[in-house]
Amino acid sequence: MMNRRDAAIALDIPLEMAKRHGLPARMSEAELAALQADPPAWLIQSRANREGRRPVWVHLTCTVCGFSEAARPKKWWPEFDFVHCAHHPAADLPPVAQGRVRCEYEQIGTRLVGVVDEVVQAG
Repeated sequence: MMNRRDAAIALDIPLEMAKRHGLPARMSEAELAALQADPPAWLIQSRANREGRRPVWVHLTCTVCGFSEAARPKKWWPEFDFVHCAHHPAADLPPVAQGRVRCEYEQIGTRLVGVVDEVVQAG
């Protein structure tokens, strides 16, 4: 059995949409497979409306320990070079390449930090 959030991730729809359209709090793998095999009109429309846009869910994996979670991407998120758990010390992270500066974005997912190593602009 999976919970509604896991079903929403598998269907690539927001959790709010899953609730609104009556997905049960718990559903079996067979129920999910049936929903994917014969999607209702609202699910077909949702997928059609999203063509070419950002995904509803992204899977984030810590570069250091491999912890992984699904999260809803935010509009302000840049393209991360990597993510890591907030508790890892800087010594555990990949080194910053010469000519770059590290920018960190906290609170990505439940406990992750997003990292972008930007090119230093001369001037």
